[in-house]
Amino acid sequence: MNTQQGTRLRFTKMHGLGNDFVVFDGIGQSIALTPEQCRRIADRHFGVGCDQILLVEAPTRDDVDFRYRIFNADGGEVEQCGNGARCFVRFVHDKGLTDKTAIRVETASGVIEPRLLDNGQVTVDMGAPRFAPAEIPFTVEAEAPTYALKVGQHVLDIAVLSMGNPHAVLRVNDLDSAPVDILGAAIESHARFPQRVNAGFMQVLTPHDIRLRVYERGAGETLACGTGACAAAVAGIHQGWLQSPVSVHTRGGDLVVEWAGKGQPVTMTGPAETVFEGEIEL
Repeated sequence: MNTQQGTRLRFTKMHGLGNDFVVFDGIGQSIALTPEQCRRIADRHFGVGCDQILLVEAPTRDDVDFRYRIFNADGGEVEQCGNGARCFVRFVHDKGLTDKTAIRVETASGVIEPRLLDNGQVTVDMGAPRFAPAEIPFTVEAEAPTYALKVGQHVLDIAVLSMGNPHAVLRVNDLDSAPVDILGAAIESHARFPQRVNAGFMQVLTPHDIRLRVYERGAGETLACGTGACAAAVAGIHQGWLQSPVSVHTRGGDLVVEWAGKGQPVTMTGPAETVFEGEIEL
């Protein structure tokens, strides 16, 4: 059943490095949002304003603590969100929904394990990256370290992988002058990505430091993207450009990503902040 018009819902506004969220407790109140309601909540002029809406729900299985659903600003539901995962564990802890500092959370793409550290930072075990084109999904004849992608008059050399959601990573010499809006939109909606893709633009500073901007699927460029930071670090390590741990400098702040190699899980550490509490009438 969808949430009825005229219903008042309590929410918490949060952000991870400026990647901002409206978080709803779907355990203490019954919530089923329509795409139209999501778009209205996410609208920065007529609603609360956010990149994504996060819905905390009771688990559907015995081996996890919570279920986690993510809706983009355009109303579409997606599989994964790294910055959101950090906000998730802070939210359930601050709201008294659990006293655990480490929780197991069910998502559309599998189980993640965020952990609240003593210093207030949050570490998330994001699981192992997936490179098989069919699992991303990405239309190509065979798996390769990088792929040539024709975008307009350009042929881009991109790394493609899944962090529970699809990512394309492009290395650039100068991030400030990179045409993130134009190229990002073209990559995001490219025909070879049947479920669209998050487009990351990475500038390598040292083997342990990168700068990153991400054009997110369904949200446009955001100030930070947690799964994008993981994807960029993994792509760089996979190419031999980077070594773990990698500090990822986004426009919203810094994340640290660690990865021991193929088949191993990726861990991401960074902040999660609560901005304000409120109510919205839908």
